[in-house]
Amino acid sequence: MAQLTESVVRLIDQLSKLPGIGRKSAERVAYHLLRVPTDEAMGLSDAIRDVKQNVRYCSQCFNLSEGDMCTICSDPQRDPALLCVVEQPRDLIALEQSGVFPGLYHVLLGRIAPLEGVGPDQLTIDALITRVAKGTIREVIMATNPTTEGDGTALHISSLLADYPVKLTRLARGVTAGSVLEFANKEVLADALTGRQSL
Repeated sequence: MAQLTESVVRLIDQLSKLPGIGRKSAERVAYHLLRVPTDEAMGLSDAIRDVKQNVRYCSQCFNLSEGDMCTICSDPQRDPALLCVVEQPRDLIALEQSGVFPGLYHVLLGRIAPLEGVGPDQLTIDALITRVAKGTIREVIMATNPTTEGDGTALHISSLLADYPVKLTRLARGVTAGSVLEFANKEVLADALTGRQSL
């Protein structure tokens, strides 16, 4: 039986460490990289190197940035009095794609998850409190994920901000427009009922 070379085995091992990539997928990617032209494969390695060398966290909001401040924080058109708190940079990107939020963001770089050993001190909560304490923010929108950990994180932050003169809000949840009630799951319906709004 033919053996894989040491370099191929090492590549497969590294690829299989990526999230969502199992051993078989790692093998497929490795064989794909062996088939493509050298400059295409090296383009991937150059992109990885560039990301590791050039991308850092924004000094204000902790979004991904190639400079001291990200493009959102340095945009004079954004409303600095509106602050949306998210768990990860990918959550910020999802909200930005909606195209309706005019304010700034604060990325926590995670959520409080005691079972995983993640406490408040491992997040950017202190930096968030410092931003709010400056007094220029009028509303903080908690946009953590609707999970037990996300809700717990939002509750913890809300309690820390309770003494500041800011409006604290949470993203709405529930039945989406165009859906049919009989097909909605019970958690969605429960969120819709508890978060109901006046007409």
